[in-house]
Amino acid sequence: MNAPEPIVYVIDDDDAVRKSLTWLISSVDLNVKAYASATDFLSDCDKVETGCLITDVRMPGLSGLDLQIELERRGIDIPVVVISGHGDVQTAVRAMKAGAFDFIEKPFNDQLLLDLIHKAVTHSLSSSEIYSQLAELLERRNSLTPREQQVLELIAMGEPNKSIGHSLEISDKTVEAHRAKVMSKMQANSLAELVKMVMTLNGN
Repeated sequence: MNAPEPIVYVIDDDDAVRKSLTWLISSVDLNVKAYASATDFLSDCDKVETGCLITDVRMPGLSGLDLQIELERRGIDIPVVVISGHGDVQTAVRAMKAGAFDFIEKPFNDQLLLDLIHKAVTHSLSSSEIYSQLAELLERRNSLTPREQQVLELIAMGEPNKSIGHSLEISDKTVEAHRAKVMSKMQANSLAELVKMVMTLNGN
């Protein structure tokens, strides 16, 4: 199944700015969804796809900073690029400290903004791919029996069959059978690949 195309979400209460940004981003063949307020975006974002979010830092109702806090509260992980006016740089820096991907000052250079968007989208796609790989590895590990999971952990620690058999009080032949099933279910082509999978699962 193909991954969904990234979307650039634009949130700005200024109609002219919103339309201008939508046109600019569309011109480089990126999907765009535009909203007049953070509230409109939040009511429509049951499922935020990969991509990035462009938001003005100062808006009526929820500000760009408030939006960031709400995204974090909802567990929505998407790179946020904050647009700030000259008087809002301090607020933009606060947004960066709160986890924004970057910020850009008005009036901004179109190419500079597009470069920033491409960087943010690439970051989002990379994070999404890592998450998908981890979810797939977890699914494979969960398909192992409790005994196979024990064997997997001992293999990853570098224990030979004899030592694994001694630890689990099973014969070398039984260890070999478990080992073969572990390799098959984890879809590992080598011992090194299997160890790497376990390190990824354990967050190393």
